[in-house]
Amino acid sequence: MNRPVHFEIHAGDPAKLSKFYAEVFGWQITHMPQFDYYLISTGDNDGPGINGGFVKRMGPGAAAGAAVNAFVCSLGVASVDAALEKALAAGAQVALPKMAIPGVGWQAYIRDPDENIVGLHQADAGAK
Repeated sequence: MNRPVHFEIHAGDPAKLSKFYAEVFGWQITHMPQFDYYLISTGDNDGPGINGGFVKRMGPGAAAGAAVNAFVCSLGVASVDAALEKALAAGAQVALPKMAIPGVGWQAYIRDPDENIVGLHQADAGAK
């Protein structure tokens, strides 16, 4: 089976957007100036999850309200409510509000400051 091993977030200004993700989600960002690439460490390598990078967007971003034209990653969070609050305070917007996935958990989607869609997922078998 082929599983995702790396992700990339396209950004008009990768340095600026990396600050948003570091502040809101606690990610560690390392700039690689020789490639103008920003490596993302999302957490310890001894648990589930993958790491990624920020890459300079090669053209205009999607227009507001346009259909999503990429893979959308959902981040596991302890609390969707707390993650939403922190993301909104740092400049994100709600793309889809918090909803229950019965027996699985809670899900919401944000638009980061560069208009990328990101899912927030809180596991909760009691969600209804």
